[in-house]
Amino acid sequence: MRVPHTHGRPSALVPTAGLYLRTVATLRPAQMAARLRLRTQRMTFRYAPALASTVLPRSPVPGCWPAGFVPFDGRVAAAVAGPAPTEIAHGHLRLLGHSRELRPGGGDLCWNHDDAPLLWRYHLHYWDWAWALAWSADGGELFADLYCSWRNATRLGQGIAWAPYVASLRAWTLCGLWHPLIRGTRVQDAVQVDLGMHRAFLRRHLETDVGGNHLTKNYKAIIGLAVAAGDTVDRDHWVEALLGELRGQVLADGGHFERAPAYHCQVLADLTDLAGLLASDGAAVPDELTDKIHAMRRWLSAVLAPDGAVPLLNDGFPVPAAAVQELLTDPPGVAVPTVTAPAPQPEATRLRAGQVSPSCVLLADSGLAVLRRGRWHVLADVGLPCPDELPAHSHADTLAFLLWHDGVPLLVDTGTSTYEPGPTRDAERGTAAHSTVVVDGADSTEVWGAFRAGRRARPRLVTATEQAGVIELTASHDGYRHLPGRPVHRRTWRVAESGVVLVDRITGTGWHRVELVLAFAPGTDVTVLPTRPPGACLGAAGTASAAPTAEKLLITTPGQPRLVVRVDGPGCWQVRPGWRATGWDETTPAPTAIRTFEGFLPLQLSTEIRLAPSTDQVHSV
Repeated sequence: MRVPHTHGRPSALVPTAGLYLRTVATLRPAQMAARLRLRTQRMTFRYAPALASTVLPRSPVPGCWPAGFVPFDGRVAAAVAGPAPTEIAHGHLRLLGHSRELRPGGGDLCWNHDDAPLLWRYHLHYWDWAWALAWSADGGELFADLYCSWRNATRLGQGIAWAPYVASLRAWTLCGLWHPLIRGTRVQDAVQVDLGMHRAFLRRHLETDVGGNHLTKNYKAIIGLAVAAGDTVDRDHWVEALLGELRGQVLADGGHFERAPAYHCQVLADLTDLAGLLASDGAAVPDELTDKIHAMRRWLSAVLAPDGAVPLLNDGFPVPAAAVQELLTDPPGVAVPTVTAPAPQPEATRLRAGQVSPSCVLLADSGLAVLRRGRWHVLADVGLPCPDELPAHSHADTLAFLLWHDGVPLLVDTGTSTYEPGPTRDAERGTAAHSTVVVDGADSTEVWGAFRAGRRARPRLVTATEQAGVIELTASHDGYRHLPGRPVHRRTWRVAESGVVLVDRITGTGWHRVELVLAFAPGTDVTVLPTRPPGACLGAAGTASAAPTAEKLLITTPGQPRLVVRVDGPGCWQVRPGWRATGWDETTPAPTAIRTFEGFLPLQLSTEIRLAPSTDQVHSV
């Protein structure tokens, strides 16, 4: 299923001076200077292409990586769905699950594809898809044909092909493909020249304006190019630069500071790649690097779903199972120390009462909590939406949560199906796409554009306890502070053998519209009990009655026992058709239940999710 309509949700916020100011207010001055520098350089290369060759001399990279080292992409390529060699040979390239013609109309190879979404074009110029040719008998010759065409069609420093992030991934891939595809072919000398060009380009185009996983990719590529060139001094210099960057990017609990599990996996793969390459090159792998790998691996193990899947919080696309398994394995030639004792709890997770057990894992720095009891598994988002200086992959999902019963997903994140700006991108980042509370239709974090955020929710972890077999977690945020009456949302999760209870309290003053959103997994059937005629729960003024209603939700999932959702508090339920992202530009239908209240604050709702009674009693629950 392609990306759906957004069911009437307004499009992106209209940029205003205030919105821009709130967006740039958290950026560091050095980021702004770096953005200006990079844009100036790219404009110069565009309008004075001869200058690019002068500034970036084409000094070939004379060597290659050790033959025994296979990077992460090469190790998982055979197990991850990608383009088949026969497809590529016939001029079809399937990336992100979508195939396009490399020879439109049977003509010459095309490397522009200006009509394709930006992310598809990024992947086209990564060249990581060429790993599919490494196991083909004529893969080297086909690669040489394609590479010669690409080389003639692109210009140094210009276009998508030479975005620093894209150039970083391509440089790493070309180094990795040297032994299986490039060495001894007619493009060997050209690739060596181009790798030297990549090395000079990336040194001058570090993405310090963006930082985060982009800057990690830049450093990784430069280190890989230094190894290929046999330049140990340069290699060690950039390893130290990377370690300095990681001290800010990898949080004390092991999470990546962008707080998107899929990007956490990307950065972890980068670090395992570098550790393996250094070991293969005979260099000492810094303890600090292996410590970061271990911490990130421990974090990933803690947040994985019961079925081993990476949760789709904030931005990101599904991570293949083979990639997850590889991430949890020591890099080739590197032994990452195993810590059996529980990690010390950061100061922010000190408990006010009770004792946290293995049933409760608090990752306070990255803002996630895993609560497990009996057949119930909760992953709660109680942290910042993003780093101050990097809002690109944030969603307005503070105090949202995912829920599994018997290992089967019940409440899920809507996920990410596109990075293209527009209504779908807005909707998937918005608060209403997550299982939390919406006030007056606003987003708790002011997400806008494709990768921007203005005003952000400021969460506070209040308490976490376990007493008498009940795990309890309480947190709050002030993301609605700009609204009249300054509403504050405080949520408590209680997880016990009998079920999960949410207590939502919205404080503040004045009249507001409050919506409790539950985003159910695909394949789930949600029915309101008892069925009410339209308008039955509306008052005379056309707003929801403040009186409690007897409505409940009956939840049916194939092969699983039925569940019931009961709310103690005012409002009425409505079940709307929605969608959940399953990949790039791919979605599947799924229901969203919304309980709506209009009235004066403060408001408290207590929501219980538990097993439904037997069939003959279901209408009396």
